[in-house]
Amino acid sequence: MGTESESMLQLAAEAFQSKNFDLAADIYECQLAGLGDPGSRQELMVKRADALAFGGKFTEAFSVYRQASEKERLRPVHLANLIEYLAGSIRRQDLGDSQTRCLGRGEEGEAAVAARCPGVGATGFGYEDFSCRICLSFLFEPVTLPCGHCFCKKCLEREVKERQVMCKECRDSSRVADVQSYRVNVVLSNLLAKWFPTWSQAGRLRREGNGLYAEKKMEAALEKYNQAILIAPMDHILFSNRSQIHSSLRRYDKALRDAEMACRLMPHWSKGHVRKAQALVSLGRTEEALREYLVCLSLEPDCRLAKTEAHKLLSDLLAPVTDQVPEHISDCSNTLSSRAHIKSSINTPSQIFSTNLLSSASSLAPAPPAPEGSEVKGQGKPEVRRLDHRFLLKRKRWSMEEEVEEGGQESSSDHKKGKADPAEATNPSSSAVGDVLDPTDLECSLCMRLFYEPVTTPCGHTFCLRCLERCLDHNPRCPLCKEELSEYLVQRQYCKTVVMEKLISKYLPSELMERQKIHQDEMAELSNLNKNVPIFVCTMAFPTVPCPLHIFEPCYRLMIRRCMETGTNCFGMCLGDNLKGFADYGCLLEIRDVKFFSDGRSVVDTIGRRRFKVIQHSERDGYNTADIEYLEDVKVEGLEERELQSLHDIVYDQALVWVNSLKTEQKERIEGHFGPMPQKDSALQDSPNGPSWCWWLLAVLPLEGRAQLPFLALTSLKDRLSGIRKVLLLMAHNRHR
Repeated sequence: MGTESESMLQLAAEAFQSKNFDLAADIYECQLAGLGDPGSRQELMVKRADALAFGGKFTEAFSVYRQASEKERLRPVHLANLIEYLAGSIRRQDLGDSQTRCLGRGEEGEAAVAARCPGVGATGFGYEDFSCRICLSFLFEPVTLPCGHCFCKKCLEREVKERQVMCKECRDSSRVADVQSYRVNVVLSNLLAKWFPTWSQAGRLRREGNGLYAEKKMEAALEKYNQAILIAPMDHILFSNRSQIHSSLRRYDKALRDAEMACRLMPHWSKGHVRKAQALVSLGRTEEALREYLVCLSLEPDCRLAKTEAHKLLSDLLAPVTDQVPEHISDCSNTLSSRAHIKSSINTPSQIFSTNLLSSASSLAPAPPAPEGSEVKGQGKPEVRRLDHRFLLKRKRWSMEEEVEEGGQESSSDHKKGKADPAEATNPSSSAVGDVLDPTDLECSLCMRLFYEPVTTPCGHTFCLRCLERCLDHNPRCPLCKEELSEYLVQRQYCKTVVMEKLISKYLPSELMERQKIHQDEMAELSNLNKNVPIFVCTMAFPTVPCPLHIFEPCYRLMIRRCMETGTNCFGMCLGDNLKGFADYGCLLEIRDVKFFSDGRSVVDTIGRRRFKVIQHSERDGYNTADIEYLEDVKVEGLEERELQSLHDIVYDQALVWVNSLKTEQKERIEGHFGPMPQKDSALQDSPNGPSWCWWLLAVLPLEGRAQLPFLALTSLKDRLSGIRKVLLLMAHNRHR
């Protein structure tokens, strides 16, 4: 019998997972009929209630939840599915409403739709180009992560305390090592302070207020926030933070007003709804608080604080009225009254949850325009004028013990309206930036030109990518503050600072086009493999033969990087020459792989491709260059071709004899470096360089570079084979002696 019951319960669980909720509810009901154990009955009753709720029969489900709570107080594990259902209902309703609003404005164009539909834009305060995607507010003390995205310093510090830091833009956490060591982006911070002085001043006041709050100087902290709101009355962060301060001072009505204002300014910001819920709980309005926690979970399903508090409140509401009220609910009489009202209306539970709770989705819409300080009839609360900018749903979490870090606004009776900059108060970003923009604000301190592919170091300084790399070739330290950048250097994954690129592209388009043209002209010149070809003066290199190189000189670091940036991945290799600097013949090498070290050195894996003759010697940025022409073997036909084939076979056999005569250690060392000796080519004259085994043999024969060089210059395969034959005969003669 036990086995049959277990099978039925397993079937019910599978039915629930496959969304056949009616079947799951019926099976659980049948199993309850023959079950006597109180603990097991409660478990099955909760599972049946879950199935009924997800099946849309919420009135019946609520009744079953209530019956289960009479057995024993429901624990969080019992209410997890109910919480998920309620939050999901809000999310689906809000999504449907948002889509309806967006689709209804299709004739207005994509830009108009994006400006009006929640969840499409960036922030509610109108400066989406300069916003932090964690707090959704103005970037204050911006820090640039290695991935190139910027966030408020305080937001990142909070993320470190609560969880593993992950970029909210690209979701990358692999390269975020020690966020607390990252410094404020100096250039961006200065720009924002210059372009938006009131928002920056509000940020400084907020920081001072947070410090005072941490020292438990509540009144002083409140004064700082009052000042901040005077000059930045549209910042939801200030609302939320001041709501927390009011709560600490037990001014719960004011805390609620500030939290409500934060929710109006940023409807899809989950923390605003948590602040509101906390104020409602303190006022004994637990039913409304539960609704706000559910709204928060609909926005951020992983919010641990909202989930924990929703479990507690829902458990309180479902528990018998005679139960002791939890300590965190301050007004016991109000709470009991609210719960008693719920028990008296138990016949219509769907009205409580589907009407009161689920209707909160409509509250996510921005309030209608009204002058600041005016009151909406029947509400008695000030309304904030709607921004015709879009709101963006972003998810974030925080701990229950966190300090004040986000904010809200006081009602108009608490203070006078602040006076913002004209540019900031009218057209959000374009006019404000356009009025004060100076191209010199966005110049690289190394090349003194407009930033091109700007990258920001962990120490907070921004440079053009190429400029920074050239400096790091010489010294693995920041060019400005001299901070050690060895780890940054070894990664070699410099990501462009996204917000800086956007600013330049948006506000300096003509200057950017001119800067791009300069860069493109430089790249075109560098990618020409006939004119000004970079030359590495070192040793002999041959076509088809591997040539690993150890690069440590700054000039050659630059040369290798440029070869890779242009996409050619090629440079020339020549022997040194006392008179000309380097020999008149060489071999073009192709880069196959580069391994970098923390001190800037690298090991470059190359292979020979084409022979060339130097037409003109020159120099660029400390390394040699040359105008070159490529060499190819002259093809022969008829009798000469047959004679060439015969000579080729004889010399190849002689080469095999010499290779096989080497000691085992020598042979293994040669093959480990150059690979095994290539086989004979099927078509002797197909390659413009001739058979590859010839070049392999010349590379391993014990000849000096000066003796090898003439072979590279030869364009007659017959002469090259004849020369190799003489060398082999000479070596065989010497060995016999």
